[in-house]
Amino acid sequence: MIVVEVTEEAQSLVWDGDDLVDVVGGGRRWGPDGVEHPGPVNHGFPFDRSIVSPSGRYSVVYAERGTKALLLDGDGLVRELNRSYYQADVFDYPVALGALQDGREVLVHCPEEYNVLEIEDAESGERLTVGERRPKDVFHSRLAVSPGGTHLLSAGWFWHPYGVVEVFDLTSALTDPAVLDGQGVLPEDPGIDAEVASACWLDGDRLAVATGEEPHDEEETTPALGRRQLGVWSLSGRRWIHRSKVDFALGTLIARGDTVVSLYGHPRLIDVTTGGVVAEWPTVEVPRRDGSYGVTHIPSPVVALHPDGIRLAVAQPDSIAIITLPMREESRLPFQG
Repeated sequence: MIVVEVTEEAQSLVWDGDDLVDVVGGGRRWGPDGVEHPGPVNHGFPFDRSIVSPSGRYSVVYAERGTKALLLDGDGLVRELNRSYYQADVFDYPVALGALQDGREVLVHCPEEYNVLEIEDAESGERLTVGERRPKDVFHSRLAVSPGGTHLLSAGWFWHPYGVVEVFDLTSALTDPAVLDGQGVLPEDPGIDAEVASACWLDGDRLAVATGEEPHDEEETTPALGRRQLGVWSLSGRRWIHRSKVDFALGTLIARGDTVVSLYGHPRLIDVTTGGVVAEWPTVEVPRRDGSYGVTHIPSPVVALHPDGIRLAVAQPDSIAIITLPMREESRLPFQG
C-alpha cells in the first residue's frame, strides 16, 4: 500500500492516467511521485462530493445533502444544477453521468421534483425527457447508468423510510419519459425481502444488490434476497443468479468484474458469486455509511478505482491510501473491465 500525504482531506477522487485529482478541491492533483499540486479553480461554495462521466470530460460537483451542484467540462463551468429542497438534507443528491448507446453523454438528475427523473444532453443541456409524467412517491438516489447505456439504476427509498432498488429502460424513456415513473424492468416482486442498502452495475446485464438488517416481511419468500445478503440479479435472465449471506455491513459497493469493493468501516474485496472476502484492509478507515438516507454526520466514502482494476485510492483525513487489489487467480493477469 502507498500512502500519499495531503494538505487537507480530499473530498473527491478520480484517476487521470496515473494522477489523482480532487475535482471538488478545484482540480488539485497528486502525481505518481506523491507531490500535491494546487488546483486552478475555486468553486466558492461548500460542495463535498463529485462524479465523473465515462469519458472523463464532464464532472458534477455537488453538496451531498444539499440542493446545489455544478456541471463542469474539464475545469470550465457548463451550468449550475439544482434539486428540490424537499428532504434534501436527509438523502444523497440524485445525479449520474453516463453515455447512451449512441455515445451521447447525458446527465440524469431530479432538477424540479424529488421523484421525477430527467435526462439531459450533457453538452447542450437539451432535455431528452419531454412529455407527460406520472411520478410515484419515491426518493430517487444513488443513480447509475449501466455500461452500454441501456438502463438506469436508482438505489433510493420511500417513506417508512425504507431503501429500495429500481432499474429503468433508458431507450424507452427517451420515447416515453413516463417509463421513469413506473415499475421499471424489475418484476413487481423480484424477491427482495430486506431493505436495500446499496447497489451497483457489474456489467450491462448484472446488478449487485446489498441488503441491510431491516426485513420487508416477517416471513421471507423463496427464492429471495434476505437480510444482510449480497445478490446478483440478471436483467436478461430476470432472476437472482447468486445470493450469499454476509456477516457484516457492506456499505457502498464498487464493481470490479466478478468482485465488488465493499466500503463500510474499511475496504473489503468480495467475490459476488460466493459472498466470500477475497481481501480486506482493516487499517484503512472509511465511513460506516449504509444506505442513501438518514444520518447526516456520516458522509459517503471518497474512493476511486483505477481503470486497470488494480489500484484503489481511498481518502483518509491526512492522506490518500492507494491499495493494490489482488489480480485474478486464474491467470495472474490484471483485471480487464
